[in-house]
Amino acid sequence: MSVLPEIPRPDQGDVVELILADHRLFEEILRERRNDQNDRDALRALLSEVLVAHGEAEEARVYPQLERKDAIDEDEAEHGEEEHRDIYQALLPLLEATELYDDDFSHLVHELSETLLHHLDEEERDILNPARSDVGDADRARLGEAWLAERARLLDEGCGSVEQVRALLDGH
Repeated sequence: MSVLPEIPRPDQGDVVELILADHRLFEEILRERRNDQNDRDALRALLSEVLVAHGEAEEARVYPQLERKDAIDEDEAEHGEEEHRDIYQALLPLLEATELYDDDFSHLVHELSETLLHHLDEEERDILNPARSDVGDADRARLGEAWLAERARLLDEGCGSVEQVRALLDGH
């Protein structure tokens, strides 16, 4: 059995690079899930925690600031938020599943993976590229600090439980 990936907890950095690092972490967790020898329940919980903390911190601390700096417009921010909701909708049945080693679970993981990878692609092209080109280094560093602080707060609260994902879906 391999060791579970750890959620990095830096306290500073360029917001674009930090978000990209989480995107690569999502992909790593999904890869580890494919190995039948790994603890799927632990991987499911890990993925849920980091997905929720990541997305909610983006919505609270990054998207509004990128809008204010005219790096993205309101439609792009709203689209990113809609895609977070789509991810949570795909995540919820995965969290509710009781059998983690059958075809149904594999299908649920596939659905989440497709939804997530679609979002990562669009966010990297349509939100992070403009953030890179239209927002200065110092502002990206400030955004990184704010995003990390919110992400850490959410992780400390255990934000990825099935109840919390349901509440997010009800509140969005």
